[in-house]
Amino acid sequence: MPNQPSTKRIERGAVVLVPFPNSDLQTAKLRPTIIVQADNLNTNLPQAILVMISSNLSRAGHKSRVLLKTKTEQGKKSGLLFDSVVMTDNPATILTKNITRIIGKLEEMTEIDDALRHTLGL
Repeated sequence: MPNQPSTKRIERGAVVLVPFPNSDLQTAKLRPTIIVQADNLNTNLPQAILVMISSNLSRAGHKSRVLLKTKTEQGKKSGLLFDSVVMTDNPATILTKNITRIIGKLEEMTEIDDALRHTLGL
């Protein structure tokens, strides 16, 4: 049974495991993601905006993606087991009750914010 963090405040930068939907919206894969919504969004909806993390390093090298290495200080805090690519071009909104587990927290989001701006054309 998944942990039910929906009653907890899930903060921006939290690295969480969720059943991330595939683009067909019929299937999902349990994978790490990062919460990217503002902490003070307060929509009164039990959901979170997050972006996918992939361990497929061949996906790195695009302005909408950030390489996160586990040996760095940031990487150690992430809770990730492998060097990974944060894919801001693959966001999703999920119910917070579907967050299986919080595995880490990124304190520094500057690179991810820059990638989000590129993805969204801001």
